[in-house]
Amino acid sequence: MAITKGTMTDEQRKSIALEYLKAFDNAGKTSNGGSILDLFADDAQVFFPKWGLATGKKQIGQLFSDFGGGIKNILHDYATFNWIMTGTDTFAVEGTSAGTHKEGSWRAGVSHAGRWCDVFEIRDFLIQRCFIYLDPDYAGLDTARYHWLSAGGRDASKPMG
Repeated sequence: MAITKGTMTDEQRKSIALEYLKAFDNAGKTSNGGSILDLFADDAQVFFPKWGLATGKKQIGQLFSDFGGGIKNILHDYATFNWIMTGTDTFAVEGTSAGTHKEGSWRAGVSHAGRWCDVFEIRDFLIQRCFIYLDPDYAGLDTARYHWLSAGGRDASKPMG
């Protein structure tokens, strides 16, 4: 099936973003067996905390390899996504995930990690830009620098009050 270029609806943009997130849950493979990188424009940009900005498919592949190499499995909770659609190429989605990192497991509401927000720019049926906002300390081991997480401190997985 050929991809048609042109004006996209919010639902079409949303479907590309969902395909991207589901590819992470499927070890980087899209629903048709292709690479997650096939969803990106050649000059796309991806930002990931503590990694930086990747430009182009080669750098994006390196970024995904660097941080994805430590993830044994991941599952996004699609039913609870909060889509912030703008009627333009740029939109955001908030969500939660759970999984196992080489350093330990995580789940939103149970561990320090798991909540995230991605800001997408999708045009011509390709991801042009994806800025990922999350705590990359999936296993919650980086506690020494944050007094509220260190021994006897506040448990960030539990609500205040």
